[in-house]
Amino acid sequence: MRILLVDDDAELCSLLVEFLSRQGFSVECEHEGHRGLDKAQHGGFDLVVLDVMLPGMDGFEILRRLRERRRVPVLMLTARGEDLDRIAGLEAGADDYLAKPFNPRELVARIRAILRRLEKPPSPEGPLEVNGVRIDPGAREVTVNGKKIELTTYEFDILELLMRTAGEVLSRDDLMEHLYNRKATAYDRSIDMHISHLRKKLESGQPVIKTIRGVGYQFCRSPEEAEATE
Repeated sequence: MRILLVDDDAELCSLLVEFLSRQGFSVECEHEGHRGLDKAQHGGFDLVVLDVMLPGMDGFEILRRLRERRRVPVLMLTARGEDLDRIAGLEAGADDYLAKPFNPRELVARIRAILRRLEKPPSPEGPLEVNGVRIDPGAREVTVNGKKIELTTYEFDILELLMRTAGEVLSRDDLMEHLYNRKATAYDRSIDMHISHLRKKLESGQPVIKTIRGVGYQFCRSPEEAEATE
């Protein structure tokens, strides 16, 4: 697997290249924003590890431009305690985030979790259509009333899980364990932000994903179910 690391900390990059190489990854680095974007768009990488603070162009702008052209998975690195950075990254389409400083082993675990999502075999149930939304797990394609919608890796997996259990309520812990193999924490907003991003892409009036306050999320099987009191 080829990984692009975009970070202006040359010492950190050197350490991560050595560590990730021992884990079987092929890693290249860029330390400037514009060059990082160009390589991410054209380098054929399997995953991009992207820092927020970069010279030339920040990580949010790189991610925004990258998402206009490619669906390559992106793991963002943020300063510890900067909740707004993490939220902004997820809203822009990042698949996951990791706060600095971090344990390199956790970085590897996050990378492998993202890549497993891409490698998992197509769902045996095949394509599914519920309430105007159609997913094809084999092609990893989504259409809403016939219009193709681009989703990130985790957005697709959340949507598939919600649609396979349409009408049921899934908690944040259910979704976190399915996607990340870890429990949700009080400060972890990743699921909420993925759901928010999904809503913006899928909904044009009538909601299809409903928040059940204090419990979790539900994919609505019909407009009538969406209108029902939470």
